[in-house]
Amino acid sequence: MNLADQLFAPATDVMSAIYTRRSMRGFKADAVSRDTLEELLQAAARSPSGTNTQPWKVYVLQGATKQRLCDDVCAAHDAMRADPSLGKQFSEEYDYYPTEWVSPFIDRRRQNGWALYGLLDIGKGDKDAMHAQHQKNYRFFDAPVGLMFTVDKIMGRGSLLDYGMFLENLMLAARGLGLHTCPQAAWNHFSKLILPVLGAGDNEMLVCGMALGYADENDKVNTLETPREAVSDFTTWLD
Repeated sequence: MNLADQLFAPATDVMSAIYTRRSMRGFKADAVSRDTLEELLQAAARSPSGTNTQPWKVYVLQGATKQRLCDDVCAAHDAMRADPSLGKQFSEEYDYYPTEWVSPFIDRRRQNGWALYGLLDIGKGDKDAMHAQHQKNYRFFDAPVGLMFTVDKIMGRGSLLDYGMFLENLMLAARGLGLHTCPQAAWNHFSKLILPVLGAGDNEMLVCGMALGYADENDKVNTLETPREAVSDFTTWLD
């Protein structure tokens, strides 16, 4: 089986799940059963967490509720483009990205953006196309399942580390069942709109969203492969 086929077939072991996981941005409409979703979440729940606090809380969005959320956030996204001052109404509840970008992180970020837009033939000055592509985040890239993850505000910074392991378990388990995902921090700006739709309590903070479903192997956006640094570049060996 060649790599292209492996990307969309169920992963047969942990290593293949790791190497075939991608942030897919194009999904089929094929439904994902509740039994399958519960199996994935049960696997994710085996993630380690500090003193077994298990800080995760998950909202599974499908059907009318998912559509309502997407419509509300897309409308806000469009309004912000027309009037950038409206952006002051929406802010992340925690700093996902740095307030000041420096190399090499800004270089990797730019390379990622250039690679994506280049693949989609979106020119640097084509703001309409950029806006439309970015807004696909707020449709979960047409995935049949949208996931929202929250954490109790009382928890410490370490709980976000725990959450990362939970999310990775979920994404790798999805590969084992032939599914794909796209973890999305893009939703975080709109937590003010999202949390009421979820019925979340005042004590909850949005961590991120995630698209989940069967990736469309015919969508060229899913051919994007982001590079990784060599082990020698980020590892120090001490004897």
